[in-house]
Amino acid sequence: MKTPRHRLTALALAGLLLGVIPLAGAVKDELGFVRLKPDEVEWRESPGDHGLKFAVLAGDPSKPGLYVIRVKFPAGLMTRPHRHPEDRHAIVVSGTWYTGEGSTFDPDRTVPLGPGSYMMHPANAYHFDGAKAEEVIVQIAGYGPSATIYRDPAAGTTGPSGVPH
Repeated sequence: MKTPRHRLTALALAGLLLGVIPLAGAVKDELGFVRLKPDEVEWRESPGDHGLKFAVLAGDPSKPGLYVIRVKFPAGLMTRPHRHPEDRHAIVVSGTWYTGEGSTFDPDRTVPLGPGSYMMHPANAYHFDGAKAEEVIVQIAGYGPSATIYRDPAAGTTGPSGVPH
């Protein structure tokens, strides 16, 4: 059941992501190919999330259809248990991404995934993830509309200071 707080979280994420569409720095050639180099990715801060950043590479996560995003976790940032309404397919681009399953936050139970690793988050399955000692970039693809629904909306993410969002 979606509460007004869950809908607000979904709308906030959609608004954040809408700000980076169309692709910044990407150019579609005459045949329709799009190329985007790492230094051309335009990152946006996720307000209140202790430095978590997003970039939309393709599509619009707030609307029906395929989307591809990147998420950048600064060192020490772990999300609290949350879920998404759709299956999400993640590939680690850089750093070591720590992933945990379930609705109880326990960073000591996470599984480390290095560059090139793949993980599928099934729709509506609670999980938590993030970075421990180094910055991490993860590329995520799914079919929208997307949302991030925290088990405890007041918890959000925990930054390097350990102060919950």
